Amino acid sequence: MFNQAVNMADMTEEKKRLLLKQLLARKGQGQAAEQEAGEIPEEYYRVDKFPGYRMLMEQMETFKALAMDNPYFSAHEGVSDHLTHIDGKDYINYSGYNYLGLSGHPEVSAGAKAAVDRYGTSVSASRIVSGEIPLHRELEAALAHIHGTEDCVALVSGYATNVSVIGHLFGPNDLLLHDSLIHNSVVTGCQLSGARRLAFPHNDYDALEKLLVENRKQHQRVLIIIEGVYSMDGDIPDLPRFIEVKKRHKCLLMVDEAHATGVIGPRGFGSHDHFGIDAGEVDIWMGTLSKSFASCGGYICGSKALIDNLKYNAPGTVLFSVGISPANTGAALASAKIMMREPERAQRLRAKAALFLECAKAHGLDTGPSSGTAVVPIILGNSMHCLRLGQKLAQAGIGVHPIMYPAVPEDASRLRFFITHNLADEEIVYTVNTLAEALSALK
Repeated sequence: MFNQAVNMADMTEEKKRLLLKQLLARKGQGQAAEQEAGEIPEEYYRVDKFPGYRMLMEQMETFKALAMDNPYFSAHEGVSDHLTHIDGKDYINYSGYNYLGLSGHPEVSAGAKAAVDRYGTSVSASRIVSGEIPLHRELEAALAHIHGTEDCVALVSGYATNVSVIGHLFGPNDLLLHDSLIHNSVVTGCQLSGARRLAFPHNDYDALEKLLVENRKQHQRVLIIIEGVYSMDGDIPDLPRFIEVKKRHKCLLMVDEAHATGVIGPRGFGSHDHFGIDAGEVDIWMGTLSKSFASCGGYICGSKALIDNLKYNAPGTVLFSVGISPANTGAALASAKIMMREPERAQRLRAKAALFLECAKAHGLDTGPSSGTAVVPIILGNSMHCLRLGQKLAQAGIGVHPIMYPAVPEDASRLRFFITHNLADEEIVYTVNTLAEALSALK
């Protein structure tokens, strides 16, 4: 079968897995034979032979064969807002998460510029030694207020926040239970910790309960990790039910608010605002500064005990990592002040997303479980359709990126639309109408 042309698009997922298993087995046999003969396989010491790179090159060849432009690493020639300019052309932009339209807002830009004028372009040290500036604590106080917690610590990277914090707080005697659709940064943090890791089906608190009944007493600390809004499907978990489970089994609960803060809740303050709960019911609130806060970095909100532990003991937080740059701190602080002052921004954003969903459903498009958030997938279940449809939309002046296997299963391949505050209603209607027409023609 290896000498025959194989049409992957026509194969079932089961057949694809079988083919991959056979290919890997054959490849492993070849590597074993080379090593037995005293030869070290090239992919062990040549970067251009690494499997990941070779897979990437195969994908680039697919783009060429289909006469498609590479949809990745497009350079924006201005602010990434509801409109953007790429390679000399204007697009309605659905590929950025400037949710509240604050990146490019005059007040936010002024906050970044004022911070640079006063503190320079870098704090030039980790905060625990000499890299602290007053803006750091001002920002953390604002974030703690938004999340309703005692304290907060801000870090230079959202991804590194999950990796560093989970990796520091938990170890080999502990158990980490996360939603099956959790972000890769959480999985990486779990792996770094050395703790046992188990995934439960998406949003299934009953399955989580069962795992805890079976495993809780064999471990010391147990952490449950979910997202406030899931970045691929745009759905919201039943947080109060997860809180009940964590209390019943004496666990800790962590909620990743990257796509929730600034979006859900009457004030846009995230999950605790949306459900009207005491934020202290959740042990660890994580968030990012690159979305609603129009900056770059990550943060953890929680009790003073949690934050002091991280600030003084966690290697990847402020202990061995440089402090957030003055510009990023100033921009995030200005955005937080606007968010607190103008809760109507989150309300308008959700209205835009509701309009997109309404139009999409009127055309019979599959939007998955998205509801009440700024993430709307159009699920196509076919990677080639995703690529071709994305190209058709780009030709019509609409910028959206395909999400395909292995980021999601093949039957969940999709175009993912990030809805942002400054989108005009007519831009949304035009987008969905164009999408529906192009999809109909493609099929």
